[in-house]
Amino acid sequence: MSRDVDFAALYEQVESWVEGPGERWAERIEASGAVPEELWSELNDHGFLRMAAPLEYGGLGLGFVRWMELMEVFSRSHGSIRMIVHVCNGIWRSLDGHATDEQRKRFVVPAVNGELKIAFTLTEPDNGTGADITTSVTREGDTYYLSGRKHLITFGMRCDYYLLAARVEGSAGRDGTVALLVPRHAAGVHAQDSSQTMGVTGTDHATLTFDRTPVPVDHRIGAEGDGLDIFLGGFLTPSRISVAMSCVGLAERAQRLALEYAGRRVTFGKRLTERQAIQFMLAENATEIEAARQLVLHAARSCESGAEDASMKSSMAKMHAVTMLTSVTDKALQIHGGRGYWKDHPMERVYRDARAQRFEEGTNEVQKAVVFRELLSRAARAGAGQ
Repeated sequence: MSRDVDFAALYEQVESWVEGPGERWAERIEASGAVPEELWSELNDHGFLRMAAPLEYGGLGLGFVRWMELMEVFSRSHGSIRMIVHVCNGIWRSLDGHATDEQRKRFVVPAVNGELKIAFTLTEPDNGTGADITTSVTREGDTYYLSGRKHLITFGMRCDYYLLAARVEGSAGRDGTVALLVPRHAAGVHAQDSSQTMGVTGTDHATLTFDRTPVPVDHRIGAEGDGLDIFLGGFLTPSRISVAMSCVGLAERAQRLALEYAGRRVTFGKRLTERQAIQFMLAENATEIEAARQLVLHAARSCESGAEDASMKSSMAKMHAVTMLTSVTDKALQIHGGRGYWKDHPMERVYRDARAQRFEEGTNEVQKAVVFRELLSRAARAGAGQ
């Protein structure tokens, strides 16, 4: 459900903020190494953290494809700004599909309105992806007791709740996986700040240890056994598309910086834009960016329509966009020569932020595995139909 939104005006508002206040925030974040709470408040006041959420929750009700068009603009900004709007506009999806009416009032609507911060908590230090979860719970009456470890948890230090994947002790595979909303300051929670990263400066991350942390059973989203569906389908499919579009936006920023620099840099009496080698680099970049943008939008349409192949398309889009971003930012930095390597130049920041996209929401190797499984499944169905 969507209300009548003047999308052109909304797009202009986001673009104006990104190129104005957003750049000033970027400079402040890079100088301090931290994202202040005032930035979260400003983004929330503008409505930027609930654009994709339903009207009945206080959001703008934008369709997913439209939201991705705005995600591209936000992604031209600082990596931490992009991270905030990406997560806040997506975390409600995981909760909403399986939450009870009471849980929607208690958790989903406050998260959409910026009253609660919820951190997606899946990754473990000693395990891989998907069903490879060893963080476990045992149930005693109306309480789960949670034990285990998580790491690389974005917003893990400042959140109010962890949306956490665990498994009922003794279960295997998808069976017995659960999704829990764990209070940040519950007993037995130890959060270690691990925020010193190469790029996306200022976004807090945490390594978490849970020692028989009590979690009320009414904090479970969905039923026992629904955990992976909530995490992989409810969040990861649209999130991978969003990260893919983030790659497009960041690549567009790198391309703009390269084009601007090449237009004013003079060597041996000629601007760089007069040199065919540079012309070819910029032409290749433009083509790669546009190809990735169209694949991402195609995946977004599949996701919005609930298409059966949406998961595969999301992995294709993310895989291709990451490869594109790597190529584009490398050429953009090369065009800048040594100047782009210095920290006082935005190209240096863009180059660092780009590297993070190669593992956010799964590496390219993970995406290839998702795509191949779907190809294998299609081949089997086709063979059975012969």
